[in-house]
Amino acid sequence: MRIDFAHINAPAASGGSIDYAVFDARSASGTTADNSALLLRLTMKARLAGRKIDQSALAYAENGQLKFWGDKNLVAHLSRAGLPQWTHWIDD
Repeated sequence: MRIDFAHINAPAASGGSIDYAVFDARSASGTTADNSALLLRLTMKARLAGRKIDQSALAYAENGQLKFWGDKNLVAHLSRAGLPQWTHWIDD
């Protein structure tokens, strides 16, 4: 299955820059164990495809609301900034 994701290099709050990935996770279940496994698998696949990723998160809809799950700091940022545009895709 094709998974779209955004791979972004952005300024870090502490200075420097950070590379992060946000994965389109329509299949996210909402359970911690399932989401952890899905995020780990997608992050590893993106890294194996040559992407540098410091933090990652899943983006999915729950009851019509956009939700993010993953690295605490990245989720807080995405909750303020919104969903980035997809820039890449991987097969899962």
